[in-house]
Amino acid sequence: MKAPNGGWSKSEQSGATLVELVMTIVIISVAIAGVVGAFSLVSGRSANSLFQTRAVELGQFYMDEILAQKYDDATPVGGVPPVSGCTINAEESNRSAYDDVDDYDAITNAPPRTAKGASLSGYDGFEVSVTVVCAGGEVGLAASDAKRIDLLITGPADSEFSLSAYRANF
Repeated sequence: MKAPNGGWSKSEQSGATLVELVMTIVIISVAIAGVVGAFSLVSGRSANSLFQTRAVELGQFYMDEILAQKYDDATPVGGVPPVSGCTINAEESNRSAYDDVDDYDAITNAPPRTAKGASLSGYDGFEVSVTVVCAGGEVGLAASDAKRIDLLITGPADSEFSLSAYRANF
């Protein structure tokens, strides 16, 4: 019904049509679905940074212990004169008795442990594997003058982290 001034009366202009309401609901639900999807993606990956931090801490713990050892059994105190040749010979079976870098070759700890055999708390689901190889040529030295220590840390959800360091013959 037309108002006296030629426009629609107030009673006919209020409210929204059913089509407008349905379109509004559809638009809002699409927006909410996008936000929830993004949030779910971010929260699903939030544990990865925790695993990475734990793996780096664990790798540093093992590397510090390994690199503090002598290059070889024949290396004298102080490292001079350097030994000739590069051998990988893990002769000790008890980690607390390890006295050179070679002894750590092929150890696998699950769960990770200290040198005295105590389990490290907070590392459930982690496994540490160590490999030692002669690798002087990789760093511009004679093949027998350096060993590469490779740590493979397997974390929860089968995430793998690899760390390497070199121990020179001196």
